[in-house]
Amino acid sequence: MSEAAATRTPVGRPPLVPLLPSLAPLLRSWLPRQRWFAGKGRSITGFSPVSATELLPVTAAGPGAGPGLLHLLVTVHQGASSASDDCYQLLLGVRDALPPHLAPALIGRPAAGPLAGRTVYEGLLDPRLAELVLERLRTPGALGPLRFEKSAHSPAVPGGLAARPLDAEQSNSSLVYGDEYVLKVLRRVQPGPHPDLELPLALARAGCARVPEPVAWYEATAPHPYTLGVLQPYLRGSRDGWQLALEALAAGRSFTAEARALGRVTAEVHTALAAELPTVALDRARAERLAAAMARRLDEAAHAVPGLLPYAPRLRTAFDALAGLGDTGRRWRVQRVHGDLHLGQALYADRDWSVIDFEGEPARPLAERRRPQPPVRDVAGILRSFDYAARTHRPWNPSWAERCRTAYCEGYAQAAGVDPRAEPELLRAYETDKAVYEVVYEARHRPDWLPVPMAAIDRLAAAA
Repeated sequence: MSEAAATRTPVGRPPLVPLLPSLAPLLRSWLPRQRWFAGKGRSITGFSPVSATELLPVTAAGPGAGPGLLHLLVTVHQGASSASDDCYQLLLGVRDALPPHLAPALIGRPAAGPLAGRTVYEGLLDPRLAELVLERLRTPGALGPLRFEKSAHSPAVPGGLAARPLDAEQSNSSLVYGDEYVLKVLRRVQPGPHPDLELPLALARAGCARVPEPVAWYEATAPHPYTLGVLQPYLRGSRDGWQLALEALAAGRSFTAEARALGRVTAEVHTALAAELPTVALDRARAERLAAAMARRLDEAAHAVPGLLPYAPRLRTAFDALAGLGDTGRRWRVQRVHGDLHLGQALYADRDWSVIDFEGEPARPLAERRRPQPPVRDVAGILRSFDYAARTHRPWNPSWAERCRTAYCEGYAQAAGVDPRAEPELLRAYETDKAVYEVVYEARHRPDWLPVPMAAIDRLAAAA
C-alpha cells in the first residue's frame, strides 16, 4: 500500500476491517488513563469504527521497517443508550519494537488481527510521526476521508520543524513545532463546525489581532464532518495569566494594570465577533431558556453535592431575575463568545494579551457551545478566575481579587462602552452558574479546592 493510500472501515481494504476488534482489549485499558478521555469512572462496553486512514503504511513489518501511522475515529460506548457514546480521534504508531525513549507511549501488542505481534503506541509522542502530521498540513488535499486545508493569507509553513508535545493540555493534545507553530489535536470530536477553528477564522477576517490566526487545519469529511486539528502560530515567550497572577500574589504586587488591559482585550474580541458573526436580541423566550438551563444545572449540582442544598433557594433567585429580563423592555445583544474564558486562556507577552482556546467547555455538546450568549458570560469566567487565584494565597487575599475584578470591568468598559457591572442581573446569573459548575468539578476531582467556589456560593447567595 502506498504512503498516500487510505481506507475507511468497514468498507476499507480487508487488512483493516478486523483491526478494531483486535485493538479493543488494548484500548479498553489505555483510554481511561488518558487525561483527555471524558468517560473516566464509567466502564467501556464496546467500540464502533467511524474511519481508519493510513497516514503512513502500518502493514509493513520485518527488519528495517519504519514506523507506520494510523488515524482512527472510533466511537466508544459506555452505557445502554447512545447518549453516552463519544467519538475519539486516535493517532496510533505501529512498530515492530519500541525504542527506549518511546516506552511511555506504549499501548500494547495486539494478539490477533492485521497488527498481531506488532507494537501499537501513541503516535503523537513519536517525533518522526508528529513531523509527518505537519507535512500533511503543509500540502493541502484529501487523503481518504481526511481533508487538509491551509489559510490563503498565511505564509508558507517551513518543513523540517522539530516536534515536541505540550504537556499542559488536558482535554486535547498539542504539539509544538520548532517553537514556531502549535497544533491542537482535538480528541473527543463531534460533527459540525468547531468553535476553536470557526471563531479564530472569523476574528482574522475582522482584523482582530488578539487571537492567533489559524494557519492550517484538517477535518474528516465522511461519514460526518468533524474538525480534527488546528495549526496556529506559537506565541513564543508568552506566559498565561494564571501563572502571572500567582506570581503577583506571591510577591505582594498589584495585578490591576494587567487586569485592566485584559478587560480591554476581552471587549475587543467581543466587538470583533459581533461585527463578523450574526447577533440576536436577548428576548423573553431566550432569557427564560437560559435561566431554565441554569436552574436545571443547579438542581443537578445540589443532588451531586449536598452542601449546595441550603444555598439553592437563594441562588435560584439569580436565575429568576435573568428570566424576568425579557419583561423589562431593555434589549441586550446575544452573540458568539469565547465560552470558557479564564486566566489560563489568556497569554501575556511584550506587555500585551492574546486570547486562545475558543473550544468552550469541552463537556458540553458542540451545538450548545456554538449558541449565541451574552458577552457577560466570558466576563464572569475571568472574574471567577481572579477569585481562584486569590484563594491560592495564604492568608486568603480577597481584596486583591476585588481590585482585579474592578480593574477588569473598567478596562472592558473603556473598550466596549458598556460596563459589565451595569448589567447586574446578567452578571450575577452567569457568575452563579459558573460557581455551581466549579462546585461539582472540585467535589469530583479536587476536594481540597472545594472551599474556593463555596466561598463564591456563599457571597452570591447573600446577594439575594
